[in-house]
Amino acid sequence: MNSDTFERSQKLRILADRLLQYKSDPKFDIPNDQTPTNPRIEDPLQNSESLRNPNSIQSERVEPNRAAVLICLFEGEKGDIRVILTKRSSTLTSHSGEVALPGGKMEEGDANDAETALREAKEEIGLDPSAVDIVTDLEPFHTKRNITVIPVIGIMWDNNAFNPVPNVDEVEAIFDAPLEMFLKDENRRAEEREWMGNKYLLHFFDYQADNETYVIWALTAGILIKAASIVYHRPPAFEESRPKFWSRSRQ
Repeated sequence: MNSDTFERSQKLRILADRLLQYKSDPKFDIPNDQTPTNPRIEDPLQNSESLRNPNSIQSERVEPNRAAVLICLFEGEKGDIRVILTKRSSTLTSHSGEVALPGGKMEEGDANDAETALREAKEEIGLDPSAVDIVTDLEPFHTKRNITVIPVIGIMWDNNAFNPVPNVDEVEAIFDAPLEMFLKDENRRAEEREWMGNKYLLHFFDYQADNETYVIWALTAGILIKAASIVYHRPPAFEESRPKFWSRSRQ
């Protein structure tokens, strides 16, 4: 699909243009002190051809503890900004049955974080990489297992072109939710946890879709709170109190 062949919504055009100007905070560490830039990010309102041509991008060295997730945003029927989510298969050995963003670990052949996120989205839910224009990366999140997770934001201009095809070995369900819900205090609860002497809050968001209630929590919720804060230019309507290990500051 060529995203220039149909009329793009004004809301998404403005959002894409603004996110292209977003710069991740340099005080957060990147493995091997790499500058947090992504050669796959460029202006989708001008030219998206090189975005979709992995041969035009010089490959980076694969880092075994690096992963990327795709925050795929699109405009819903009511004009709201929505994000694609999955429910992981109950047969998986880790995080089984949990809600997650499409994504996974970097592999040989992935040019960068955007390529990782798009490849995983294709494998997990059948999302054609050509249907998404990458606009920015967010600051890395770090897990207790020492995995560095890079959230990659992409715009899907025509959601009608997306025909979900779940990989049954990995994905039990595919659904979407309004991004703004991750800034609201509705259908949310929190639990206080402690790690290495540091207390923090884990947030749980309940969302109903297709007659099923999904619980979005932990790292996925934290990433979406961050993304929503950037998209809507405001902090959440609740105390966030993030785990310190998510953001390992250089300062």
